[in-house]
Amino acid sequence: MPSTSMHLKILLPFKVFAEKLDVLRIVAESSGGAFGLLPNRLDCAAALVPGILTYETVSGGEVCLAIDEGVLVKTGREVLISVRDAIGDRELGELHKVIEQEFLSRHEQEKSVRSALAKLESGFIRRFAALHHG
Repeated sequence: MPSTSMHLKILLPFKVFAEKLDVLRIVAESSGGAFGLLPNRLDCAAALVPGILTYETVSGGEVCLAIDEGVLVKTGREVLISVRDAIGDRELGELHKVIEQEFLSRHEQEKSVRSALAKLESGFIRRFAALHHG
């Protein structure tokens, strides 16, 4: 008999953000665009990008969350989403602002830090090699 609902669990690095039973549908965003999950969809895995995650439950209706990058895995009725950060309980417009101001700007800062570290490492290696050969 086909399932009519899913079990959704959203994990953050430090806690379980949400766990919902009787989820009817889920819409998430990957680098290829938005995609939907229904209870009888084949098992899948997807890399998620910062965006809006929407799910609908039998009793609670539609819920929208701002999520940072992460991974979604669907196996049978179970859907596990592991993300760096998630924010809910806000209007959709506010959630879009959170994504732009917090998640995407954090990613830009991390890129700058990684670039600076790469420059420091390459400079260290050059100086070390010069000392070793000189």
